Amino acid sequence: MELINKIAYFTLTKSIGLYINLVSYIFPKKAARLAYKFFTQPREGKLLPNAIPDILKEAEQEVLFHEENSIQTYTWKGNETKILLVHGWESNASRWEQFINYFRKSKSTIIALDGPGQGLSSGVEFNIPQYAKHVNALVERFQPQFIIGHSMGGAACLYYQFKYNNPILEKMVILGAPSEFEILLNNYKRTISLNEKTFQLLTEKFTERFKISPSEFSGKKFASTFNLKGLIAHDIDDDVVAFNEGKEIAKAWKSAKFIETKGLGHSLHDENLYQKINNFLFEE
Repeated sequence: MELINKIAYFTLTKSIGLYINLVSYIFPKKAARLAYKFFTQPREGKLLPNAIPDILKEAEQEVLFHEENSIQTYTWKGNETKILLVHGWESNASRWEQFINYFRKSKSTIIALDGPGQGLSSGVEFNIPQYAKHVNALVERFQPQFIIGHSMGGAACLYYQFKYNNPILEKMVILGAPSEFEILLNNYKRTISLNEKTFQLLTEKFTERFKISPSEFSGKKFASTFNLKGLIAHDIDDDVVAFNEGKEIAKAWKSAKFIETKGLGHSLHDENLYQKINNFLFEE
């Protein structure tokens, strides 16, 4: 069954790439829009209002509004110490269930959000600059001292602090996050076999859309400007984001420490790791 799924995925992705490449010769701007759409629209992670996971039902829910977007938030109330959780691609706030159950012991207030186009938040597009705006809306609303991001959520946290330089935050934890946006783009190009013409159009569209080129969009460059304390954890068996990406972020971040794990994969769910994060947040 797994082999069949892999074959189906391979066939679908290559078919999409072939179609976009063909369109680029006649309608280049349309090809760029299509390539952008498939890169930025999550296929998983949405939730139905009448079927949300139990862990989210236990939270106090609030909807924030930013520009034309609604942002679904969840708060597990505790004391005045607040932790903001930022999930990754094709996911939602429920990915933090194990983490939340562990950190309830700290008596802290835990806050999470559904990212753009995921969970119960509005939209169809997921991108880091927009996600950073949503993170900023939550930081302004809840005033957390700590922020923890996983995967693309971690990348959004790095960009957020670089862009907003928020003094409210005291410590940041980054879990399995990519550093270089160019690597993500090149992986996408290779996965669906985009031709050079289409890839150049896509790169130009990103630069126009976000006012920053993919080559400048670098987690390690962002982190090199930070003064707040950081903790980066990455698993050597991560098959989604290369282990070296986490090491590069940690190397550039002057006031950060790096934790290497093994056997946890990309998810990084583990009580031993949680304990190390707990020590970093509350004891160091």
